[in-house]
Amino acid sequence: MKLRSVVFFLTVLMLVLFEWSCQRGIERERAGPAVALVLKTLNNPYYADMEKGAQEAARRLNIGLVVQAPEREVDVEKQMQIVENLIQRRVAAICLAPCGSKEIVPVIAKANREGIPVLILDTRVDAGILRQAGGSVTTFIGSDNFEGGRIAGNYLAQALGGRGKVAVLEGIPGHETSDERTRGFRKALGESPGIEIVASQTANWERDQGFNVFQNILQSHPQVQALFACNDLMALGAIEAIAAAGKTGTVRVVGFDFLADGREAILNGAMDASVAQHPYDIGRLAVENAHRAIKGETIPPEIPVTVELMTRANVSEPTKGNR
Repeated sequence: MKLRSVVFFLTVLMLVLFEWSCQRGIERERAGPAVALVLKTLNNPYYADMEKGAQEAARRLNIGLVVQAPEREVDVEKQMQIVENLIQRRVAAICLAPCGSKEIVPVIAKANREGIPVLILDTRVDAGILRQAGGSVTTFIGSDNFEGGRIAGNYLAQALGGRGKVAVLEGIPGHETSDERTRGFRKALGESPGIEIVASQTANWERDQGFNVFQNILQSHPQVQALFACNDLMALGAIEAIAAAGKTGTVRVVGFDFLADGREAILNGAMDASVAQHPYDIGRLAVENAHRAIKGETIPPEIPVTVELMTRANVSEPTKGNR
């Protein structure tokens, strides 16, 4: 019996610790209803900024905020489980940055059936699959990823004088955010026939994979002159690979997200530019509009957040944002 009690205690403790590891920012004592913010991960500074914006809005509006996320952006199954649990807890609204544009649809439809508004952040849900499932979303809050990719492509095309060899580091395969950024980038380069994309490979949004993948690209394409990475973490990993190959200063690098480390890389000349998209504002707008949805107010189907190119020329200036 004593052994059984110990095993039971350890099992309960592990479950509690597991739940705590993917959950932050619970404010149970607020007078208002609980709003859930479900992110792709809490281990990326981009989503940490999004969480900060959401927390600021929740404090100002005096509503409870539950913040949860899987450990890695690729873990869509864990994110689906998180949303399932939040539906069972009867949160008043769910603000969701999907790990998978298609895979996440079933739990959105389930939230719809339970009368819980779902606001989509940062990455769009596949509209066709959502319709087939009989689901809907209250709004999309985020940047125009196609436009961000196009801005990056125009910048590199001009920097290269319309000629050169370029590589791309993509995010998660089939992920709307990565696909749109890549598509916008390719669209811009299509206007410069002298530029060739010699490699376009996934590094799954991660810095260490950015290093490994771009190290391999440099070995197979030593003449590559520029890189577009679909987020700053992969760009920073690629910069480390460039340094390790002794090629610092020979490869132009453009990232996406304008993280603090990306800003420093631009200032020290390791990165040429990054597309800023203001995650703090996305988090803030998510909670503000979830609050409006709970009260039954009409929400626009899309709430755009500004994208802009940050280079050494303007990196010290305040970004536009939506504040």
